[in-house]
Amino acid sequence: MDYGAKDMAESFRTVRKNTIQVAQDIPEDKYDFRAAEGGMTVAEMLAHLATSTHWAQQLHFIEKKSDVSYEDFGRYMAEGKARAESLKTKADIIAALESGGHDFACRLEQATHAQLAEDVAFPAPIQPPTKSRFEMLLSVKEHEMHHRGQLMLIERMLGIVPHLTRARQNR
Repeated sequence: MDYGAKDMAESFRTVRKNTIQVAQDIPEDKYDFRAAEGGMTVAEMLAHLATSTHWAQQLHFIEKKSDVSYEDFGRYMAEGKARAESLKTKADIIAALESGGHDFACRLEQATHAQLAEDVAFPAPIQPPTKSRFEMLLSVKEHEMHHRGQLMLIERMLGIVPHLTRARQNR
C-alpha cells in the first residue's frame, strides 16, 4: 500500500468537511461559549482551525524550507493569529474554513513522493532534530481532529447531537 499526497489531501478534505459541519451546526449565538476558563471559545477554536494550515503552507509549499528556525515559526504563528483574530462572524469563519481547507488540500495533493520524503531540520534543543515533510503535513490533519473532538464535546454541552452521531443513528 502506498499512501501519498493525493490520499492525504483527500483525507484532509474529509476532516475539514466535518469541521465545517460542526461550525454550521453550532448556532452563532453560542460561538462565544467557552467550556472552561482558559480555554478557547467556539469562535476562537474554529478561527484557529481556519488559519492553522497557514504555517504548513508557508513552510512546505511557499518558502519550501529545509530547516525552520524559531523566528520562522514565530512569524508563521503571528501571521496565523492575526488572520484568526480578523474572523469576526460565523459566516467569516466558515468561509475561511472552506477556502483555507481547499487551498491546503490543493497544494498538498500536488506534492511528490520525493518532496514528502524530504527532511526538515529544527533548531536545538528540539528532538527529534528532523522530521519528514510527510509527518509534518500529516500533523495538520491530526491537529484539526484534536480540536474537532473538543468541539464535538462542546456540542454535547450545548445540547447538540454531533452530526457524525446523527448519521450513525440514522444508519
